Amino acid sequence: MSVYLSSQKIIKEWIDYNDHMNVSYYLLIFDKYGADTLNSIFKMGEHSAKTTGKSTMIVESNITYNQELKLGDEVDVNLVYFDHDKKRLQYKMEMVHKEKKFLASTIEVLALYVDLNNRKVSEFEDEKVKIMDDYIKENSSKFTNDNLKFSSKLKKN
Repeated sequence: MSVYLSSQKIIKEWIDYNDHMNVSYYLLIFDKYGADTLNSIFKMGEHSAKTTGKSTMIVESNITYNQELKLGDEVDVNLVYFDHDKKRLQYKMEMVHKEKKFLASTIEVLALYVDLNNRKVSEFEDEKVKIMDDYIKENSSKFTNDNLKFSSKLKKN
């Protein structure tokens, strides 16, 4: 199970000399069409960075390349796990071929909440904790914690 975040079509500029999508664009898709979507849901994305001076920064990630993607393929980016503590986000996403339904890639991320004015890690505001907790409560039945790498880095109360 998972939570759908977005879809993306593989474009010519992302295809390398091996005639498949270059590894760097897997990360681009996860970042622009997965993490940015999550940051918007949690009110920590571009709008937050510009208006409150607070946003997230990825500090660690683990990506798998399970099956190659070719020009014109379409993928769904899905959230398969999400959790947080006072200052950190941990999430895992998958990239699934829209038509053939194969798993193309996964990424697990550990991100910090940062005050951009002083470039220091900050605690989440109560409003954002509530948004994240409500999101977890609503979607936890769709999450799986299989093969997570960063769970020990969350500092739960």
